[in-house]
Amino acid sequence: MLFRLLFLAAVLAPLPALAQACSNPHALGTARVLEVDAAALPRVGRKQFAQTLPLQSKELVLTFDDGPIPETTPKALEALKAECVRATFFLLGHNSEANPALARRILADGHTVAHHTYSHQNLSKVPIAVAEAEINRGFEEDDVAVYGQRRADPFTPFFRFPGFASTPALLDMLARRHIVVFGADVWASDWNEMAPSTELNLILKRLERVDHGIVLFHDTRAQTVHMLPEFLRELKSRGYRIVHIVPAGGRGVLR
Repeated sequence: MLFRLLFLAAVLAPLPALAQACSNPHALGTARVLEVDAAALPRVGRKQFAQTLPLQSKELVLTFDDGPIPETTPKALEALKAECVRATFFLLGHNSEANPALARRILADGHTVAHHTYSHQNLSKVPIAVAEAEINRGFEEDDVAVYGQRRADPFTPFFRFPGFASTPALLDMLARRHIVVFGADVWASDWNEMAPSTELNLILKRLERVDHGIVLFHDTRAQTVHMLPEFLRELKSRGYRIVHIVPAGGRGVLR
């Protein structure tokens, strides 16, 4: 128990303390932290919803779906660490269950651990009871892997639907539970096979059109983690700034 408390005290340290460890004076870095409250922003991301996060021009929130897996997630983490960038990882409970040390590393590296169901089902195509069970099992397995606790509500109340496939009933259920639902504002289409250079050019062109917002990648895609170091350097050279999102009011921190 003492070891677990010491571990959690370390990995849940505030961002400024973590940022001080950055050894790269030329890094892109993380410009600021944004607290996200479900009461004010229950649903964000213009792919699905009418509003997105309150970001300024050239501000980006980096997010990654579907991990963690040992083949590619560590490479994504190393690329982010080299540039002192904090991101948000929407984990699959199945992968957290299979790779708990890697799930814990995401938090220990200063990133936000969020949720993406247990097994990536299309929740708009199944009965609501099945969908709720899939969501809840994802919450539980992520939190068991990362925090060693199984809870009815997740430590971090951030969720993204697989394939953005929501339903009004499920959105209402998550709103009642004060869980923020994330869509995205721009994405790399990295679910499609392409060369890393092609993906890099695609996402940079799309960023020019949207200016700011939530960026969606998949840390399970080899092409994405391969292009990520160059992508982060390009963001720096083009004047973009990274915003790290965390739950409002300290929710998500073990008390």
